Amino acid sequence: MPRSLAGDLTDPEMAQPYMKKDDDDEDVEYSPFYGIEKGAVLQEARAFHDPQLDARKCSQVITKLLYLLNQGETFTKVEATEVFFAVTKLFQSKDAGLRRLVYLMIKELSPSSDEVIIVTSSLMKDMNSKTDMYRANAIRVLCRIIDGTLLTQIERYLKQAIVDKNPVVASAALVSGIHLLQANPEIVKRWSNEVQEAVQSRFALVQFHGLALLHQIRQNDRLAISKMVSGLTRGSVRSPLAQCLLIRYTSQVIRESSMNTQTSDRPFFDYLESCLRHKSEMVILEAARKIAEMDVTSRELAPAITVLQLFLSSSKPVLRFAAVRTLNKVAMTRPLAVTNCNVDLESLMSDQNRSIATLAITTLLKTGNESSVDRLMKQITNFMSDIADEFKIVVVEAIRSLCLKFPLKYRSMMNFLSNSLREEGGFEYKKAIVDSIVTLISEIPDAKEIGLLYLCEFIEDCEFTYLSSQILHLLGNEGPRTSDPSRYIRYIYNRVILENATVRASAVSTLAKFGALVDALKPRIFVLLRRCLFDTDDEVRDRATLYLQTLDGEVAVGSTEKDVKEFLFGSFDVPLANLEASLKTYEPSEEPFDISLVSREVKSQPLQEKKAPGKKPPAGAPAPAPVPAVDAYQKILSSIPEFSGFGRLFKSSEPVELTEAETEYAINVVKHIYSSHVVLQYNCTNTIPEQLLENVTVYVDATDAEEFSEVCSKPLRSLPYDSPGQIFVAFEKPEHVPATGKFSNVLKFVVKEVDTSTGEVDEDGVEDEYQIEDLEIVSADYMLRVAVSNFRNAWENMDPESERVDEYGLGVRESLAEAVSAVISILGMQPCEGTEAVPKNARSHTCLLSGVFIGDAKVLVRLSFGLSGPKDVAMKLAVRSDDPEVSDKIHEIVASG
Repeated sequence: MPRSLAGDLTDPEMAQPYMKKDDDDEDVEYSPFYGIEKGAVLQEARAFHDPQLDARKCSQVITKLLYLLNQGETFTKVEATEVFFAVTKLFQSKDAGLRRLVYLMIKELSPSSDEVIIVTSSLMKDMNSKTDMYRANAIRVLCRIIDGTLLTQIERYLKQAIVDKNPVVASAALVSGIHLLQANPEIVKRWSNEVQEAVQSRFALVQFHGLALLHQIRQNDRLAISKMVSGLTRGSVRSPLAQCLLIRYTSQVIRESSMNTQTSDRPFFDYLESCLRHKSEMVILEAARKIAEMDVTSRELAPAITVLQLFLSSSKPVLRFAAVRTLNKVAMTRPLAVTNCNVDLESLMSDQNRSIATLAITTLLKTGNESSVDRLMKQITNFMSDIADEFKIVVVEAIRSLCLKFPLKYRSMMNFLSNSLREEGGFEYKKAIVDSIVTLISEIPDAKEIGLLYLCEFIEDCEFTYLSSQILHLLGNEGPRTSDPSRYIRYIYNRVILENATVRASAVSTLAKFGALVDALKPRIFVLLRRCLFDTDDEVRDRATLYLQTLDGEVAVGSTEKDVKEFLFGSFDVPLANLEASLKTYEPSEEPFDISLVSREVKSQPLQEKKAPGKKPPAGAPAPAPVPAVDAYQKILSSIPEFSGFGRLFKSSEPVELTEAETEYAINVVKHIYSSHVVLQYNCTNTIPEQLLENVTVYVDATDAEEFSEVCSKPLRSLPYDSPGQIFVAFEKPEHVPATGKFSNVLKFVVKEVDTSTGEVDEDGVEDEYQIEDLEIVSADYMLRVAVSNFRNAWENMDPESERVDEYGLGVRESLAEAVSAVISILGMQPCEGTEAVPKNARSHTCLLSGVFIGDAKVLVRLSFGLSGPKDVAMKLAVRSDDPEVSDKIHEIVASG
């Protein structure tokens, strides 16, 4: 905002009371925008049409308009047009402050293409003005509102501006180039020579913007980026801002090229190390941060840690904060590298800036030893009430990690978490504490009872329905297995009396679990459940009725007590989206709805048909209703007599493309898996209007799939233009065996010419064939991705005798995340509890998977990954299944994959 305008904004006519601090009339703050209305401001904008312009008054009106726009006020098209044309008349004013506001107003209004022409000549005139301020602002505005056609007309002026002697003009042109690159890349790429010259500028900001634009121009050419970085790291960049950019680009080149930094040929890494000795603090911090993020040895990391340690004792809060935040991230993956900084970090625990103190303590929690735990916990307690929830969450997560590291100290840390639950805080903060206690209960057996009691105390005053339900679910799974289960019943039943319907329903289910697992409590549970029969909520009453009859044996849910417990404790393995879709498509009949026929796949894909390019559905046509894939495929396959004896469909894969985009014929295939058969469904689309295909079939060569034998096929009689059709080929395989193999495919047909103007088809046809991609059936095709709601509970309920454990070397991998993704892909199982996400720079990780193998055998997998070298990944695989042979088969799949 122009300085001259700042005084105008407190004009008595414009200013109004905004906020009163106390009763003293003299202590009143003013806001120039308090109470302004759009209609009144639009009326004031008529001042823009006055023959004798009042620059001061016009500046005030434009300021109000800009305020309204930035506060989200919407202008109608008519209002915006009127304001735009009125603002353009202000170009006749010579007032510099008003001119700058005019530029801002035009940018904010974003005029349409037909309106842009009105101001183009004025802006181009300013772009060539002798006043540098006009030139810079005109360039920014013009590049914001013009299109590609007009850009070519002013390209010459922009290229000249990039190498202008005035740094403000040059920077304006470079920043405009960065914005224009998104929509007009080909034009901006022609400016490379001028941009390279700007990178050598002696002005810091020009060099910074020039380097940013040059990198964006070349970002898709890895070799060009590498050459650019190689040239600039030799010392031609002097601007600290530009050097920070160069450090980022250098680390990107190192990461993408996977350079081995342990060899003597490492100029890029040497450049990063040299930046640690730069005179600019921001350059030093950026270099230290990037080195800390890289996968380097302890020796290479040490210089970066040293400079960060020096910044910890800086008098500048921003440097202390930046250093401790970087060290905190390093401590997450390499705590030993930060231990030398512990003395300096302890001095920051009493820092006046609570953010710095929080990060210092959480870093110490990751790097400290067992003897320092109690002292750290005491100091944390002293200032927890003074920091925001987001920092409290960081502290809680650090305490959870420390407790897992030193399990003997669980009491002091559990006490801290329990006290934190009683304090004021939002949902995310309380959820982080509850999740931490749940984790400690599952990982530290001795902490189970004290943790459950703390959660019971919290649930008495918990205001969050989700957390109450989560705690009740945990109590139902863990409470019956403690030394004194009866102590929890009072807390649970209180929820039935005092809570909302959702929590009451969860409490009823929890009581039923105690009744099923603890015989001594069953009479008491029966009494409590009978009281729930008079609840005002249908869900609560229905659950109480069901559980009473189940526990009493009136409702048959199985032949054994194990079946009853499975009914109460087992996870619901049918995704709700699939169940809802199946119920919507169910047609009432004498046959009851069979939930076993609902797909248990987590991500059910709809039946996909590839349309001819460019063809759109008619306007106003209703969108097709979503149909679950298994239901759609089941209907198609059951209508074909040849497939009626194959039994129940186990799984249908997602469509696999067998042709490139924009080819003559678009073909994909869906693999339908049965217990002893596989049906390949080829979805075909003819994208050539001048052709009609007849007698269309797919010749499948199964030479490389020895366990498969073709039993039948169902060709297409006709395939007109843009009318999708299906071809089926069925194979027999050994029952319940995950047979694999590769299939070669050739599309064979008779092609007839079509007159597109009349629609007449030539009677004579020509036999032809079309080679399409090979298809593979892999082990993952025999696994359903089925989730479990509580992995630990499901794991413990599986027979330990079925467990098979082995270790594997996965060789050199880019990262742990890449290794985890590869194993999940090989097995085709569903990741549980978000364990597929690997923390950045992690050196170890545990991933939990679940699924159902062909033959309806439930499978659970624990994968433990670790880096045994700089890039070598080792994996421990533990499998439990309903069938021990399936556990062995999972290991065979991994060993062969």
